[in-house]
Amino acid sequence: MNTVPRPPGACPAGHTAVPTADGTAALTTTWAATVPTAACTAAPTTHPAGYRATRPRHARFAARWAALPPALAFALLGTLAAPGAAQAAPPLPPLLQADGALSPSWRFVGFPKQHTDLPPTRFEAATVDGQRAVRVATAASYGTLVTDWQGTAPGPLQWRWRLDTPLAGGAAAPDILTKAGDDAALKVCVMFDHALDRVPFVERTVLRLARSVSGERLPAATLCYVWDSVHPAGTQGANPYTRRVRFISLQGRGAPLQRWVSETRDPAQDFIERFADELPQGRQTPREAVPPITRVLLGADSDNTASSSTGWVADLRWAVAKAPP
Repeated sequence: MNTVPRPPGACPAGHTAVPTADGTAALTTTWAATVPTAACTAAPTTHPAGYRATRPRHARFAARWAALPPALAFALLGTLAAPGAAQAAPPLPPLLQADGALSPSWRFVGFPKQHTDLPPTRFEAATVDGQRAVRVATAASYGTLVTDWQGTAPGPLQWRWRLDTPLAGGAAAPDILTKAGDDAALKVCVMFDHALDRVPFVERTVLRLARSVSGERLPAATLCYVWDSVHPAGTQGANPYTRRVRFISLQGRGAPLQRWVSETRDPAQDFIERFADELPQGRQTPREAVPPITRVLLGADSDNTASSSTGWVADLRWAVAKAPP
């Protein structure tokens, strides 16, 4: 056993003063006042043969943290919650501004033009039956309104929608269960940051390739609520083009037209049920294990059937329970 003398009193017990390369202190301000031209590092004490001295885990963490650029360190600190403090989830930005215009927090995303030049679905701020809402009109088109909302759903997702004109007049009949008919007059979707290692190998490979080609971090799991006029309400399944998208038909064949319908859904529970085959605990997965949400969108498309439709969406928001007074 080798015994090393204790370091000078200028440093905390268990540490020794070691000059830095430029002769300046690389310490916190508290230590710098005591050791103005030296850094303190852990000094080896008495250890059995075959063992070596290492700094405590917290000291190693502190050293790595101190090596970060100041701006990055402060940014990371800003993301940490105080112990026991609850982080309030931000609300969804409103679809419409106070003046009735579309909110800039929602951006239009169309089909990549390098693949095909599709007409865009039209999203317009308008009024129907005295109510302000987003008018969604398709004509052999594709498009979505997307907002980047990240976090865990703070409550159910609520919205109101109405379908005035279902998909019609196209070259093919709409049918969300087939590739040829995969169109939706209205849909509200939630994207999740689903872990890639949960995705089956072939689909994972295809997704990685798609991300590489597009330059976008395409979601590994998207849950869509659709208004469908062909199949009964409650029809659900995977998108015929990709199982990365699962859907639930909330309004189906025979649903009333030109009439507002209110919806309330639990995206976390719906994710568990729709993607149970990719979760270790299946349908028994706890809500805390549901991956965070990355985006929320509303959209409509009629490019596969070359048909047209008109609908409306309003008051899309998280239904957060108010704390008791």
